[in-house]
Amino acid sequence: MELDLEEKAQIKKHKDAEKLGTPRWVLRWTTLKKMSENNKKNLEDNKKKSEKKDEDISIDKKKKQELESEETATVVVKGKKKKKQAPFLRGGRGQAHIKSSYNNTIVSVTDLNGAVLIWATAGKCGFKGPKKSTPYAAGTIIKSLANKIKELGIKEVDVFVKGVGTGRESAIRALGTINVSVVSIKDVTPIPHGGCRPKKKRRV
Repeated sequence: MELDLEEKAQIKKHKDAEKLGTPRWVLRWTTLKKMSENNKKNLEDNKKKSEKKDEDISIDKKKKQELESEETATVVVKGKKKKKQAPFLRGGRGQAHIKSSYNNTIVSVTDLNGAVLIWATAGKCGFKGPKKSTPYAAGTIIKSLANKIKELGIKEVDVFVKGVGTGRESAIRALGTINVSVVSIKDVTPIPHGGCRPKKKRRV
């Protein structure tokens, strides 16, 4: 191990002191005293360094908090509600989409772009269980939408029917009772061309 300049100087002092006749315990005491002083200095330096680190960490935390607060502020600015666009109804003309299945009937009234304005179902009108798919339920659905259709100013309707339920015809007829003229009726029931493999027939 290579010795430092200070250690070399201390060894030289020891040798000189031994030549002069000073006792060894005095030399040891002086070296121990110097070591304790050096240790104190090192401890103080370490304390100062740790304090500086803590200050730097606190400054970093403050900066992070400020940045986060700025980000949240920008998010709030971004989250402004957009103005609702007026429905695209050319001359009071809209669309009525009737979905009639074996379990339920759903009617949704849209503008000419297909954006849904109002909707209603058999369950919403208070029907439960097998009564939801009845023709009577389909008629009451259209009647429940009558006031809202008048408020929107819809006078003519293009009807799009989907499904094979029993409420499809009665829903179209009910549109006439609320003074809404049916311009066209289009069947958009999906038909498989090949499609999925059917279930095997039951053996009775």
